Amino acid sequence: MTVDALVEDLYCGSQNCYDVLGVKRGDVKATIARAYRRMARKYHPDIYKGKDAEQKFRLIAKAYEILKDDEERNNYDYMLDNPDLVYRHYYRYYKKRVSPKVDIRVVVMVTVTVVSLIQYLAGLNRYNDAIKYALRDQRYRNQAIEVAKSKGLWNTSKKKGKRSKMIGGYKKPSVFDVLFFQLCFSPLYIVQYIFWYLRWLWKFNVNKEPYGPEERIYLTRKKLGLSATKWESLPAEKQSNFESRELWIDENFKTFTAEMEEDMRVKNASSNKYKMYRRYMKNHKPSAMQID
Repeated sequence: MTVDALVEDLYCGSQNCYDVLGVKRGDVKATIARAYRRMARKYHPDIYKGKDAEQKFRLIAKAYEILKDDEERNNYDYMLDNPDLVYRHYYRYYKKRVSPKVDIRVVVMVTVTVVSLIQYLAGLNRYNDAIKYALRDQRYRNQAIEVAKSKGLWNTSKKKGKRSKMIGGYKKPSVFDVLFFQLCFSPLYIVQYIFWYLRWLWKFNVNKEPYGPEERIYLTRKKLGLSATKWESLPAEKQSNFESRELWIDENFKTFTAEMEEDMRVKNASSNKYKMYRRYMKNHKPSAMQID
């Protein structure tokens, strides 16, 4: 081993860690520990009165910290055997010190679990608040009941212990909707989507088969930009109306959009708030910007 193998800023600097403790490269940990205790007693600042006492004691401690750790010792031996790979030595040295002490997989798992728990509790809290508000306000309560009845989900039985099952925008959050389970089942979801997509191409693009009820609903809500949950919360009559208009066809969707815009214009025209807004904008026109 030559002096060129040592890097000033790494490990024991210009000193050889083995020489600092007076041991050989092949010595076991027990031998290195005994050598450290002997050197530490000899050069302890309370005993050794030289001017470099503190510096020498610190170097001995650093040499022992490096040689007692298997990974550090392997990196140090690698540096001694490969003096030309200076940049790699810097990388291996600082990777050991900068990299997290805890397994990154554990950190990711704990983070995902905490986020999933917060996600579920927040959804459950929103659900409970919505139910309380709906029961407190008769108008919203009746509307929710009508939606449930139209879907056949309202349980009219008065037997104790039976409750109505609500779905769509009224359903309880499910643990399978949180991030943890979504990540766990993501490979399955990907396979299902690929199978579904290939099946769609084969049936409707290649064989030109007519759309079934499920496909018509999917195309309709995608054209309207509605999620499955929002679609389920719509009244059955409204769903049937949207589906019957075949909104996935561009011409039909343009006609539908024009009708909605016209209805909105009529509503705004008869709205007192909108009239007040137009009157305000008319009387408070922004002054024209003048540039000299």
